Amino acid sequence: MDKKTLEERLIGFAVLIVEITGTMPETRAANHLAGQLLRSGTSPALNYGEAQSGESRKDFIHKIQIVLKELRESHVCLRIIHQTNQYTSKEKIDKAISECNELISIFVKSVATARRNDEQKVQTS
Repeated sequence: MDKKTLEERLIGFAVLIVEITGTMPETRAANHLAGQLLRSGTSPALNYGEAQSGESRKDFIHKIQIVLKELRESHVCLRIIHQTNQYTSKEKIDKAISECNELISIFVKSVATARRNDEQKVQTS
């Protein structure tokens, strides 16, 4: 998957998170979870954009690790929201959980590849 496509998927995920959190019920628990999800669910797109301008390979790896960390946090938050029925659209919450899983898989592989490439570069230097 190319950088542009991945960035578009992350932006689409962030938009979906904004839509979900904007329609959650007005309860103390839902407000807390919505705020948490809004932060962690929009962060991956922003951090991925920042990673593209990494100052070094190590900086790039660090920033995509942050993307992965935020996606994992979002996944847990989405599961809590799902299990406590703090949502209005089952279709959107299911779509967000699925997309988050796919993005996590992509970034697990990206981190592994970037680390391997970094190690190979060090060995050939």
